[in-house]
Amino acid sequence: MVVLNKIYTRTGDAGETALGNGTRVAKHDARVNAYGTVDETNATVGLARLHAKGDMDAQLSMIQNDLFDLGADLCRPDMEKDAEADYASLRMTDAQVARLETEIDAMNAALAPLRSFILPGGSALAAHLHLCRTVSRRAERLAVELAAVEAVNDAAVKYLNRLSDWFFVAARIANDNGADDVLWVPGANR
Repeated sequence: MVVLNKIYTRTGDAGETALGNGTRVAKHDARVNAYGTVDETNATVGLARLHAKGDMDAQLSMIQNDLFDLGADLCRPDMEKDAEADYASLRMTDAQVARLETEIDAMNAALAPLRSFILPGGSALAAHLHLCRTVSRRAERLAVELAAVEAVNDAAVKYLNRLSDWFFVAARIANDNGADDVLWVPGANR
């Protein structure tokens, strides 16, 4: 159980922050950038949920919870030391990735194949989902960059990769199952 009695601590005033294992690092550290962008993704999902209803809202709610799990995973380095930690680290799982894949397949079954790239937009929900997609892609790039120099849970990177695909397909669903997608017209303004 998390208890936050005092919001400011002044411990970050010198430009450092604590990771999940207590290690202090610069606020511009690659790990902090990765999980910070996951948090930013979560905020964009909150905006999208203002326009979502029913199953879409329920799925977005699950994604928001997953994104907190993902942030917890990324903020805790030293995966090889998980077994000797005082408490179990929260790590993303392949089951969370598989759930996204199942949802993507179900949504995609209702859509006609794309014959053009689409522009972000259409309905308010679709526009917000495209924003979610682009921010989650940035989070993925940062997680991959981190994984090039430090250990990162493979399921965390896979989840981010599927998540941006989920947002893309969900945006098409939000655009009346693709009927209101805004198609790119190459060279239209020459």
